[in-house]
This record gives sequence, C-alpha cells and structure tokens, in this order.
Amino acid sequence: MDRQIIIPNEAGLGQRLAAKLVYVLLRLLRFTWRIQFSDPHGTMKAGRDKQFILCAWHNRLAYVMYFYRDCIKPRSGRRMAAMVSASRDGAFFVEILRAFDIEPVRGSTSRRGRQALLELSRQVKEGLHLGITPDGPRGPCYEIQDGILSLAQLTGLPIVPLGCRARRKVRFNSWDRFQLPWPLTHCDMVFGEPLEVPRKVTDERRNALRNELKRRMMEINPE
Repeated sequence: MDRQIIIPNEAGLGQRLAAKLVYVLLRLLRFTWRIQFSDPHGTMKAGRDKQFILCAWHNRLAYVMYFYRDCIKPRSGRRMAAMVSASRDGAFFVEILRAFDIEPVRGSTSRRGRQALLELSRQVKEGLHLGITPDGPRGPCYEIQDGILSLAQLTGLPIVPLGCRARRKVRFNSWDRFQLPWPLTHCDMVFGEPLEVPRKVTDERRNALRNELKRRMMEINPE
C-alpha cells in the first residue's frame, strides 16, 4: 500500500521533442504495415456496451497504439486510459500516448500503484476502456504481475488478452526484448478469450487465474 502521495515525473523539453519524433516515425512506419485485425470472441461488439481491460505484453506497445487507434476506438466508440510508470522514462512514454489520444494514468507495482488503480477505476466511470502491460514496467518479461488482477477485481471488467505478431521485426536489447515491425511487413493482431476475475478470490484461485491469463497470452503471442 502507498504510504504517501507520490508525484509522477513530468517530461522535460528534450523528452517532449523526442516523443514527437518517435510519433512521426511510428506514423511513417504504419503507412507501410499491412495489418490484419481478428476478433473471434466478439470483443468489439461487446465493447460498445461495456468496457474491458486490454492486456498486452510490454514489448508489443508499438503495435498496441495502432490497434487502439485503428480498431478499438472507431469500432467500440470509446477512448482508452492506460497505466504508465511514474518514473522519468514513463514521462517520455506519456507524451507518445497522448499523441495517440490515450489517457495516461501514472503508476506501477513499485511506485504509486494503489493511487493509479483508483484513478483507473475512475476512468471506467467516464466510459473509457483500460489498458495495462501485465509484465511492465520492469519485468520479468512475460510474467503476470498482481496489478492487472487487482484492477479487474476493483472494476469488475473482463481482461481481454491481445496478440500481436509481425512476420519481420527487430528486437531491441532491452529487458522486454522490445519489438518493432520492419517496414512493409505483415502484422496480425487478435483479441484472445476474455478472462473474468471475481471480486473475491482465494490466493490459490488468484494464482490459477494468473497462470490462465499467461497461458492465453502466450497462445496468441508467438515469438
């Protein structure tokens, strides 16, 4: 539990300029990508009536912002709020999210976590979908942290796994092995089967739900 109010780091001038450059680069790359959206469980149709929590691996963030802009927002008619680290690096990413019309909420498992969960729950009342990287912001890669399960319990919203795959991509030498699709490649993005989390669960049941969410994520996110 947070013992004091933590003020998130704000982006400096250099970070804001760098974020604009990254946004322009991503826009240029997007014009060359051939993206196929798949929704076998009818998530978008359901999303018009009820919000959901989008669950995407941290290293797929480059895909996610376009999935939101090109698919989630126009088809469900709702904006999205996403949790971003309260750190200095998170301040840089906030500027990119805002360029994509995603509402940033600052926090993580290590800093400002409880405050961020409460702020995200308020965004639900405003009609927004929620987005979270369950293995971010520090990893380990592909490991489900408690934050996303707590958010589902607090809001009562289903967790919707997101699968993202590019046929040709570069992997960066970072903790999450961040992925960026090459120009002119084909990208497949798919909604996985939603996962419901009861408001009250035993520790054993919580671990089972965590393992099931990871299984569904790995199934639709081949390396």
